[in-house]
Amino acid sequence: MDWKIIVEYYYRHRGAIIGSLIGLVFAITFLIFGFIKVVFIALCITIGYYIGKRISEDKDFFSKMFEKVKDRVFPPGMYK
Repeated sequence: MDWKIIVEYYYRHRGAIIGSLIGLVFAITFLIFGFIKVVFIALCITIGYYIGKRISEDKDFFSKMFEKVKDRVFPPGMYK
């Protein structure tokens, strides 16, 4: 088997191959766990990606987020 041909084919059709593999993983996960659990897993992955990306871009992300929500969550004047 000539690996050069396989590698060239992969680079020409990389998006389709990766998309197909993601679809396959999603389908197998759906069959194993069920729809609601797969949606929950996808939601957790999305939230984790968002938080990780924000932390990578802004090191003070959590402190800024805490500043925005502290008066809504805690009694006024608790954190001054």
